[in-house]
Amino acid sequence: MKALIIDDERLARKELASLLEKHDGIEIVGEAANADEAEALIAEKKPDLLFLDINMPGRTGFQLLESLDHAPHVIFVTAYDEHALEAFKVNALDYLMKPIDPERLEAAINKLPRKGEEGAPQREVLKETDQIFLKDGEKCWFVTLKDVRYFESEGNYVRVRFADQKPLVLRSLNKLEEKLDPLVYFRANRKHIINLRWVDRIEPWFSGGLMVKLKHVGKDGEPETVEVSRRQAARFKDLLSL
Repeated sequence: MKALIIDDERLARKELASLLEKHDGIEIVGEAANADEAEALIAEKKPDLLFLDINMPGRTGFQLLESLDHAPHVIFVTAYDEHALEAFKVNALDYLMKPIDPERLEAAINKLPRKGEEGAPQREVLKETDQIFLKDGEKCWFVTLKDVRYFESEGNYVRVRFADQKPLVLRSLNKLEEKLDPLVYFRANRKHIINLRWVDRIEPWFSGGLMVKLKHVGKDGEPETVEVSRRQAARFKDLLSL
């Protein structure tokens, strides 16, 4: 698994690199002293894992994650404990305090997916098991794509529906569609992309369209619904072998 160490303290980077030498499954492919260097390295090296400090000159570790379309797995490494709650809100794998305890480091690494699971190198098309980083106001999430039921366009923003959450993020639905697996994420109409794994029932709708009922019940006790336009209905039937 390819990893980057991102920390503004050179000695801290060297110490961590030394501790990681005993872990054969971790390959350090680069080091960065700030978020700008890290962002460039992430684009070049496409790591599977970040060992990420939070307080750095310039942008923080959280702000770095916010700038990424596709977030690798993250283990935070920091000298301060006040960010722990926020770190776990974004589904970080772990939160290590400096100086790093080798046993805690090993425990964090053991949380990584095994070879052949979702920790495979990044690809242009995101897989169901890939994670995306979302931020809406002060709230942040790491979300596994398979847990997203659908994406809904609202002007220049996209509302992401997963669990009982619905953050609104600055993103074009068209650009998002380019990154999603078309066999799993279907453009139902101008405003919606649905996850086919969440489809429960399909019913005929007006003007040759279809009404999809999802495997999620809203607060009103009724399943969520998304309309498939007449233009997309034939392709939708083909994908689901109807």
